[in-house]
Amino acid sequence: MSRRPESERSDWTDLDLLTREEAHGRLLAEIAETDVRLAGLGESDAAERALLEARLRALREAAEDLIDHSKKN
Repeated sequence: MSRRPESERSDWTDLDLLTREEAHGRLLAEIAETDVRLAGLGESDAAERALLEARLRALREAAEDLIDHSKKN
């Protein structure tokens, strides 16, 4: 066990880092869940719809960035 406070420990010591492929898979799962939630909203849920649409755009962009970056390497 490390004597350093948790805030000062390196992520590398925990060995729980995601690979790009794992992160991409998790993003795709979150995108699917968000799509389902968005499809279930009614017309009276405009504010929540706007938030979910913004979240969906951000998730898709992050997933695309992971794919683009891995193609460049």
